[in-house]
Amino acid sequence: MPNTAGTDGQAPMFGVKRSYVSSPTVSVVVPMLDEQGGAQPLIDEIAKNLAHLDFEIIVVDDCSRDGTAKELETAAGRVPQLRVFRHAASAGQSRAIRTGVIAARAPIIVTLDGDGQNDPSDIGGLIEILRRDDAPPLLAMVAGERRIRRDAAAKKTASRIANAIRRRILKDGAVDTGCGLKAFYRDAFLRLPYFDHCHRYLPALMRREGFEVEFQPVNHRPRAHGASKYTNFGRLRVALADLQGMVWLNSRARSPVEISALETGRGYDRVK
Repeated sequence: MPNTAGTDGQAPMFGVKRSYVSSPTVSVVVPMLDEQGGAQPLIDEIAKNLAHLDFEIIVVDDCSRDGTAKELETAAGRVPQLRVFRHAASAGQSRAIRTGVIAARAPIIVTLDGDGQNDPSDIGGLIEILRRDDAPPLLAMVAGERRIRRDAAAKKTASRIANAIRRRILKDGAVDTGCGLKAFYRDAFLRLPYFDHCHRYLPALMRREGFEVEFQPVNHRPRAHGASKYTNFGRLRVALADLQGMVWLNSRARSPVEISALETGRGYDRVK
């Protein structure tokens, strides 16, 4: 795929893989809400696992009401790669992720939940799969799948029902779309439509845009701090409502199949 990035390192209009002028290599985006006691350990763990890379950590505090903001200030004084953003009002996990991706300076984004249940040691493996030499040209995301869930039985049951319904209707191939650990190209993400809770539909949205998605088993850990931000009933109710929206979005999608750009003197070059 030809490089269509400008010299300023900004995202091209078309394409996924491209050179990127500015560093770092990867931006880890972590949404947080009321994670006092777990914020600093998670940041330290991410930094330790990415010590071999040029990276940045972007934490988006979604207007926490506990001591999370103070912990993040302390962590920023110790971890030079940490950048912290704070919402003036809680806007939800999807908006926090989008805030982080927009602020990111790297071409590759890795997201993980701020509750510490995603294992930072899995980050490197997802990046390697995404960047491998024989990756499909339009591979834009490698999504984690929690094979052994460390949650309460009721929560696992609700997730299993929601995932089964979503997979049957959207045919996105995702067994565990609720896993927060994902690696993807920033360019591709910024081409997706945004709506509240869209982070649960990223594989389907990527495929709607014409990209390919792969899945990789990842570790899942018990929650050590804080509490879940969703109830089982609330999660299922919202999921069913959003699913109707996704069906509508897919019904309105129209694909150009391939996009090519006219290059003076040599005809058209394929850019997607």
